[in-house]
Amino acid sequence: MAKDLEITLLFDIYGDMLTQKQRDFITYYYDDDLSLSEIAENEGITRQGVRDAIKRAEAQMMEFEARLGLKQKAEALKKGLDEIEAMAEIIREVNLRTVLSREINDAVSRIHTVVKLLNE
Repeated sequence: MAKDLEITLLFDIYGDMLTQKQRDFITYYYDDDLSLSEIAENEGITRQGVRDAIKRAEAQMMEFEARLGLKQKAEALKKGLDEIEAMAEIIREVNLRTVLSREINDAVSRIHTVVKLLNE
């Protein structure tokens, strides 16, 4: 299951760099949950041909990630944004308990808004 998630994430990032046939096979296999035999029957090729095409597409996406690291960078960005949001919440709570600064409250609200936009 973890590999399915890994390939799905890589496909979201690098899918446009694959051939149309590779994109179709990955979509049928991972998103539509079709078996290799079902894809082969629908496409008029052998089951082994479908398997090979999927394996090549997976290998290409893993190679793209090894070279470009976009998934790793996106995960680091997400982790950083989560930490920023947590720190903003701590600032908001301290502000409520102590100084009750409107400027601090407005800044924290803006941080939450920016984090939300960057997470989309």
